[in-house]
Amino acid sequence: MGYFVYIIYSESYDVFYKGFSERPYERLQEHNDNLSKFTAGKGPWTLVYLKCFNSKKEALIAEKKLKRCNRDYIKWKIDQSENSINK
Repeated sequence: MGYFVYIIYSESYDVFYKGFSERPYERLQEHNDNLSKFTAGKGPWTLVYLKCFNSKKEALIAEKKLKRCNRDYIKWKIDQSENSINK
């Protein structure tokens, strides 16, 4: 089992959301079902970035760093080879 950092995007609101999950595809469904406070009513959401980590600690540190990044960096990060969505 892995620990994932993910970025989802809402085209209708032109907003990114960054998060952590052990089950990213189920978590995406929760966002689209309006079960998350911040993302509720802003969908539909699309998974645009996914990276797996070996430890929960590594993933949470990466998520915290990602949440501090600006929009241009997020767009750049999505295009990088580390993004599992691009493979």
